[in-house]
Amino acid sequence: MTWKKFSGEIIHSPILEEVEQAIEREYHLGNKLKVCIGTDSQVKGSYTDFATVIVFLREKKGAFMFIHQEKSHKKMSIKERMLTEVQKSIETAYALCNLLDLYDVDLEVHADINTNPMFKSNQALHEAMGYILSMGFVFKAKPEAFASSTCANKMVQ
Repeated sequence: MTWKKFSGEIIHSPILEEVEQAIEREYHLGNKLKVCIGTDSQVKGSYTDFATVIVFLREKKGAFMFIHQEKSHKKMSIKERMLTEVQKSIETAYALCNLLDLYDVDLEVHADINTNPMFKSNQALHEAMGYILSMGFVFKAKPEAFASSTCANKMVQ
């Protein structure tokens, strides 16, 4: 799985190693961190483009993120696509949670799902929320889910 920085620079070391180095660097600079993980997708003709982001929020000092992008040629309903986004975010969160616990970094999983029933993505809200909460993660949906709805969204456009 290839990750990159926002600058486009490819991360060659394992993501767990890169995240640990980032946490240590930020702590040495005196920054308190929170990590938000989210995924967004966009259908582009015969394929769907997915982007998963790990957003590091520095308390009162901005943020930075790591990005993973992939394409799927599988046809999916809106609900299946939303739950696939959530699955990708949970896989990433699960891979990082022990490390984040070790460094006492708060973690949120963001779902690009609207809480308003007027929107199609709302079909997946209850399943996504149950999935994320049952894994023990803090859940955020739109409009609070900026990692997926803003950060990851920029990567799939």
